[in-house]
Amino acid sequence: MAHEDDDHPEWYRRRRSPFFKSWDFEDIDKMFHDMERMMEDEFKNFTSKVPKDYVKEHRLPDGSTTREFGPFVYGYSVKIGSDGKPAINQFGNLKPSHHGPQVKEEREPLVDVVETDGEVHVVVELPGVEKRDIKLYGTEESLTISVDTQANKYYKEVVLPSKVKVTEAKTGYKNGVLEVTFPKIGEGRKPMGEPINID
Repeated sequence: MAHEDDDHPEWYRRRRSPFFKSWDFEDIDKMFHDMERMMEDEFKNFTSKVPKDYVKEHRLPDGSTTREFGPFVYGYSVKIGSDGKPAINQFGNLKPSHHGPQVKEEREPLVDVVETDGEVHVVVELPGVEKRDIKLYGTEESLTISVDTQANKYYKEVVLPSKVKVTEAKTGYKNGVLEVTFPKIGEGRKPMGEPINID
């Protein structure tokens, strides 16, 4: 039966050994060499999956070229919902996975959703974006935000906490911050989609 450590280098398998303390400098040197090689392999694997828009080549004064990767953004916000449970919202263009970070072409913007007795208020951070480049699409249960320009690509589908009146949405955009406010509706209506214009 295979053990979970079987795929690792010998120094990793020996780390639990009672003789671990008696390692010599050659063992430690090999350990650092193996770790460096593993990190280089991980970096090569990661950069091979990076979309072309996130790779820039620059020519150096000596005639050689160098590659620059990014920008890569990952973050999250935590908020306590009206039910008392924490709600975690991720943003950025990196998505954690079991196979290492995955780079998405579109960046997820930071979104905050606030629900009151009569309204659902959505605030979206879209730095560097012109109002004319933002596309909004709403249903009674969701809001989709997208931007697709050469300089910026954003995409986020926000599930709303209550059903809303899409045709009565109020919007505003200033200094990279989009605000959309929906009046809430009662239960029992069939969801319908509508495009939303930004005032």
